Amino acid sequence: MPQIARLARPSQLSETVSKTIEQWIVDGVMAPGVKLPTEKTLSAEFGVSRAVVREAISRLKAEGYVASRQGAGAFVEARPGQASFRLDEAADSASTETTTHVFELRYIVETAAAALAASRRTDADLARMREALLRMRAAVAEGADGTQADDDFHVAIATATGNPALVRFIRFVGHQFFTSREPTWNAEGHATGRAEAAQAEHERMFKAVAAGDAAAAREAARVHMAEAARRVGIDTDHWDPAPVAPWDEEALP
Repeated sequence: MPQIARLARPSQLSETVSKTIEQWIVDGVMAPGVKLPTEKTLSAEFGVSRAVVREAISRLKAEGYVASRQGAGAFVEARPGQASFRLDEAADSASTETTTHVFELRYIVETAAAALAASRRTDADLARMREALLRMRAAVAEGADGTQADDDFHVAIATATGNPALVRFIRFVGHQFFTSREPTWNAEGHATGRAEAAQAEHERMFKAVAAGDAAAAREAARVHMAEAARRVGIDTDHWDPAPVAPWDEEALP
């Protein structure tokens, strides 16, 4: 194994250990089927406690890089990292590049989801969206935190597509970037009109979905996602025009 520099930031120890081992696996230093060194060995190599190593190995298991064999230890998976999907655990505080990439992913998925929701929404779906909108309206009026209602609205849009995989993905991305909505709903966001602007964008999305207008729903979602990104300092000029949902054949050239 490569030589390891001693780690000095306790709060990041297990993450650093797991990412280092992950990189060894990706680079082929530890091939599929290879047994990981013991906790004691890794603890000595990294200069950390065995508890830190144990937590790091748990992360690698959750992310599909290693698997335990009872009584034998942990081994590199045959297809490491291909059985799961994750974003940077520190996405909200990560580099601008990482944040931009994830917002772009949301832009692609949520514009298409809005278009599909417009063609499939039920009365129950609209009721869920309306309830989240009412909570956001109240937050705007009271200068309160509407972050959870904001998240719930986007999940309601995804639910209206009737695609459970899409709902799980939107929930996952929303959880990863939950705090990215804070600049909209905090005191400064209310004072500068960001919360009111976001609410107007949500209202336009709802009206388009309720009207069953896929093109308008996609456009409303496009504007909202672009503006949401701009509110956290991301340049979105290269995102236009929004991608066309493949199922919306009449919109294709």
